Amino acid sequence: MAYVIRGLPAQSFQPLFGLDDAALEARGMRRYVADGPGYPCRISLEDAAPGESLILLHWNHLDADSPYRSAGPIFVRESARPQAAFHNMVPEQQRSRLLSVRAYDAQGWMLDAEVDEGERLEGLIERFFADARTAFLHVHNARRGCYACRVDRG
Repeated sequence: MAYVIRGLPAQSFQPLFGLDDAALEARGMRRYVADGPGYPCRISLEDAAPGESLILLHWNHLDADSPYRSAGPIFVRESARPQAAFHNMVPEQQRSRLLSVRAYDAQGWMLDAEVDEGERLEGLIERFFADARTAFLHVHNARRGCYACRVDRG
């Protein structure tokens, strides 16, 4: 089954990268400097290296007219460009985490969901896309609930 896993478009965050810490705080955001693992960039779908600067912000990841409309916290690396796209492969960032995977139809109604180790994400993608009604998947970190990435049919 062909699929593509995408990060978020970097241009959506460009205006934030030049702001100082006070301006970010005024918008409910915060700049962090990675001091170890645990800072997953949603543009590159790679974890930030120690010393890299990231912004933690609120992101509307499912802006659908359904009860499943959803938003939450994400990290974006200030140096991340361009938007990641992994064709028929799962990025290491997802393989190494416990994930919540949610299948949606084209109108944003949830059809199915599962929590599993990231190393089994490929099997979940295949299972969910076997249902012709599934338009896309959203992947979240199961422990903190943060949005991770979107999966579309290839």
